[in-house]
Amino acid sequence: QLQLMESGGGLVQPGGSLRLSCAASGFTLDYYAIGWFREAPGKLREGVSCISTSGGSTYYADSVKGRFTISRDNAKNTVYLQMHSLKPEDTAGYYCTTMINPTRCSSNWSHSSSFWGQGTQVTVSS
Repeated sequence: QLQLMESGGGLVQPGGSLRLSCAASGFTLDYYAIGWFREAPGKLREGVSCISTSGGSTYYADSVKGRFTISRDNAKNTVYLQMHSLKPEDTAGYYCTTMINPTRCSSNWSHSSSFWGQGTQVTVSS
């Protein structure tokens, strides 16, 4: 069974950090560009970041640039999202996804998610 499994979410104070992980089961992540998306009640779904198969190309939403870093370790079949300087507005469910163009982050990557994991909740609050 093909699965993407996110982990690493939790409750953190404003200004804090978290690292999310996205692990694949049933398939190899090496061949896929991977995106991180987030959803919060009352807000539109937002593409947070995308990473190419090699990790050589990365993309970020303006709202997280300079604070979040996406990376991948293909040997561990895992993609990471390191989040620093977290703000209350970062509170959301975070999901990793494959992309409609499976091998690259297209120009409209933030609207091109395909297969989703079950998500992990990030809550930023004092």
